[in-house]
Amino acid sequence: MAAVGRLPDGSAFAVLAGSPAGRLGDVWQLVGGCVPDTVLHGGTAAPVAGPEGLPGAPAQARYALSAARTGAPGTSRLTDATSLTSLDGLLAGVPAEVRRAFGAKVLGPLLETGRPPIAVLLDTLETFLACDGSWARTAQALHLHVNTVHYRVERIERLTGRALSRLTDRLDLWAALLCR
Repeated sequence: MAAVGRLPDGSAFAVLAGSPAGRLGDVWQLVGGCVPDTVLHGGTAAPVAGPEGLPGAPAQARYALSAARTGAPGTSRLTDATSLTSLDGLLAGVPAEVRRAFGAKVLGPLLETGRPPIAVLLDTLETFLACDGSWARTAQALHLHVNTVHYRVERIERLTGRALSRLTDRLDLWAALLCR
């Protein structure tokens, strides 16, 4: 059983009963084959157990659709909300303008161009976070003395107003780096 329709913004939707996971890929290919020169983006929600789960499904599908559009603007893509299992995946559904604004606000002075010392700090931040906050591994990866890493991290903290010893601040900075 299925219900299909069109939303006021022109988007199409379908509600499928049963377990459509395998069929959905086939249907997506058929639709794409009908309009081969058209870029199509689709988003699917997680399956719901009963009618009580239906109200949240459109929001999930719209978010997955936004992730599909953001991740592959010039290529047809179908994204399932259940595949958005990482911070990268979650951020994919956030509009590009919002991501850029967040990244600029959180990273602030670290994004200033034309100042080589600042570019070094941004690289240090990326490496420090990629090394899970390990001073020694960051120093090794950047071929620096560990005291230099400490000095740079202190400058990063002063410029951003974030403390890299706090998990929430680390997450904000990591997300901001992904949003650039």
